Amino acid sequence: MAGAIASRMSFSSLKRKQPKTFTVRIVTMDAEMEFNCEMKWKGKDLFDLVCRTLGLRETWFFGLQYTIKDTVAWLKMDKKVLDHDVSKEEPVTFHFLAKFYPENAEEELVQEITQHLFFLQVKKQILDEKIYCPPEASVLLASYAVQAKYGDYDPSVHKRGFLAQEELLPKRVINLYQMTPEMWEERITAWYAEHRGRARDEAEMEYLKIAQDLEMYGVNYFAIRFTIKPLDKKIDVFKFNSSKLRVNKLILQLCIGNHDLFMRRRKADSLEVQQMKAQAREEKARKQMERQRLAREKQMREEAERTRDELERRLLQMKEEATMANEALMRSEETADLLAEKAQITEEEAKLLAQKAAEAEQEMQRIKATAIRTEEEKRLMEQKVLEAEVLALKMAEESERRAKEADQLKQDLQEAREAERRAKQKLLEIATKPTYPPMNPVPAPLPPDIPSFNVGGDGLSFDFKDTDMKRLSMEIEKEKVEYMEKSKHLQEQLNELKTEIEALKLKERETALDILHNENSDRGGTSSKHNTIKKPQAQGRRPICI
Repeated sequence: MAGAIASRMSFSSLKRKQPKTFTVRIVTMDAEMEFNCEMKWKGKDLFDLVCRTLGLRETWFFGLQYTIKDTVAWLKMDKKVLDHDVSKEEPVTFHFLAKFYPENAEEELVQEITQHLFFLQVKKQILDEKIYCPPEASVLLASYAVQAKYGDYDPSVHKRGFLAQEELLPKRVINLYQMTPEMWEERITAWYAEHRGRARDEAEMEYLKIAQDLEMYGVNYFAIRFTIKPLDKKIDVFKFNSSKLRVNKLILQLCIGNHDLFMRRRKADSLEVQQMKAQAREEKARKQMERQRLAREKQMREEAERTRDELERRLLQMKEEATMANEALMRSEETADLLAEKAQITEEEAKLLAQKAAEAEQEMQRIKATAIRTEEEKRLMEQKVLEAEVLALKMAEESERRAKEADQLKQDLQEAREAERRAKQKLLEIATKPTYPPMNPVPAPLPPDIPSFNVGGDGLSFDFKDTDMKRLSMEIEKEKVEYMEKSKHLQEQLNELKTEIEALKLKERETALDILHNENSDRGGTSSKHNTIKKPQAQGRRPICI
């Protein structure tokens, strides 16, 4: 009895100790997650949980965003989650988004997951026209997005119309030109085919490298009227303000965060960042070796398939030759039999004619020996003798002709037997010829400068040395030089596309951003964030870029 009471008391105390929780839904660019959070959790507790779940270590770029009264706000790290002005209906929804943007995506973004999240967010902002993108650049960015999703272009798989359901271009760009979806797809596919060999992460990085140079990349616009006083007395005071207190707080929060990130870039990398970059270099080297290995395997597989196809073709050809030789042999045997039979008949006919000629000759001699007394009998006898001589001459000629024909038939028979012998010899050669030559492919040795790796039951093990890292650094520098050359070629392609589609533009559908972009281009300089933010807005307001 006492034991039962103690058990109930222990259960009751355990039940009282369980903390109260609430449900939170986190929406990323490509997934949704739900968590049970304690009532006392602060913003940092929830943010760290999301980052751990995603495997994200470059946390300083991101934040949790929510919407309140048509205004966006960011979850504060040092404040309780439920103390924010959020909806109390569960699940409480937050959007995990990039809050601050890198100046150079290739140098600052280390993790692949960080790069992927930035790619998805920037792509959506371009398609939603929150970031202005010129038409020709939109086509190029679309081609990299297709490469990231579909891999290398394959005409047998990626047939006409395979992009019909994809959202790749801003609606502003589509409406600005008299071009059908098929015409847009044709131009996107033409550039997509040139990206062969790029992995998903490489295509996404190329997308970000182009997007980061757009005028409105990383810029937030606010209608403002209040005052900012710098600490430095020599710097002019910026005066502006906003009618909403939330917007003022948001601008201040973004200013502080951008300043912190600016200072972070100018400092030496922390130990954690150095480790992340070292791991990223090793991962890049591993992926490069993996791609090389896959490329070698693919090449060997293609060579083996070509060899197999060639052997099958040769085998089929040999079978056809054997069939033809068999048929030729059968025809030769039949011809030889017919010629032999005909030669025998001709020989018998020649003998019979010779016999008849001999009998005619005997008859003529007998007639000559017979005495004919009367002239009439003599004349008749002479006529019979003449006829007998003519008949004997014809029989002699026929006998000679038949003898020649018999000789010719004998010669034909000999040639037929010789052809039969050659056909049998060829058939024997085909039957004894080996079908498949022995194949002992020897894998090509790896270059001495590539790091060694072993494949075991537990996975891959790599042996990276200092020379490998130096070689990788040299390759990265080489890639940078090649990238500058490709950028020049890319700009030429963009200008060609712009000239090509310019004739199809509908001027009356140009937006204010299109006109501003064209004015900046006509002045001889490229559009930039600085040119954009200096442009006065309507009603005497000025934008602030964060």
